[in-house]
Amino acid sequence: MAELSLQDFYQEKRASMMLSLLAGAKGLARHRIAVPDIYRPGLALAGYFNFFAYERMQILGRTELRFLDSLSAKRRQAHLEKFFSYPLRCLIVTQGLKPPAPLLKLAQKKGVPVFCSKLPTTRMIVDLTIYLEEKLAPQTVVHGTLVEVYGLGLLILGKSGIGKSECALELVKRGHRLVADDLVHLKRSAEQVLVGWGDPLLRHHMEVRGLGVIDIKELFGIGAVKGEVAVEMAVTIEEWVEGKEYDRLGLDTRTHTILGVPLPSLLLPVRPGRNLSVILEVAAMNQRLKRSGHHSAQLFNRKVMEWMGQKPEK
Repeated sequence: MAELSLQDFYQEKRASMMLSLLAGAKGLARHRIAVPDIYRPGLALAGYFNFFAYERMQILGRTELRFLDSLSAKRRQAHLEKFFSYPLRCLIVTQGLKPPAPLLKLAQKKGVPVFCSKLPTTRMIVDLTIYLEEKLAPQTVVHGTLVEVYGLGLLILGKSGIGKSECALELVKRGHRLVADDLVHLKRSAEQVLVGWGDPLLRHHMEVRGLGVIDIKELFGIGAVKGEVAVEMAVTIEEWVEGKEYDRLGLDTRTHTILGVPLPSLLLPVRPGRNLSVILEVAAMNQRLKRSGHHSAQLFNRKVMEWMGQKPEK
């Protein structure tokens, strides 16, 4: 599960979110965020702690602070002590407001970072939600090659040495773009879309057996590479097995699931004389046709069925 340290959050968003640290500095390195949701703890501050989502970032706006100000000193202290008895991650006070001194004192004692932002509450909630969903999106790494073919992210899978890199190299020569070779990093966005990119160390490089490691960007230019792409299709390459049944009509519906996202999938057998790069180009175009509602194999099959069902002329 992806996690985000508060230290990294503060360093990355200090300027854009106009953050300043008011208390709890010792908790920056200790506390980590693992939940992309946020929480406004109005009910908790009022003393109702059922379903209190303490593991989330807590947002305090004008409403929460005015409620605390309306309480007597004794009651406010009791509510705050109960509030800080939970393992809180952090608090963010919006609109540049100043939280009450007892809150800061308890936060400092418990090591709970309290940030103040000049952003309006709604703007903070939107920006923070987008940031957390990006940072905490489920991720994985697969062995394969990722290319963009006619604007479609194509993930090429198969055993080591089967020819994935060579196939991608031919696609690059034909004007398409390399995203990653060998190690492909993948994450699932909030919209259930897989996004892939290359390993930072291997980015834009490719290993071709017998030739070695080559730099695609230097050889073919900046237009031959891309930083990341939405993965929309998976193709598995395998050695041709004599006697094995392979799909010849395109009616079989195959999927390859990664991080819970099902991708349309093809199984392509390799044998001498097959031009895989051309097949992958056509596969990408055919998948784009399917997305627009035109399924060539199904239309052809329907016509054949209609033809077979016709009565012979007398």
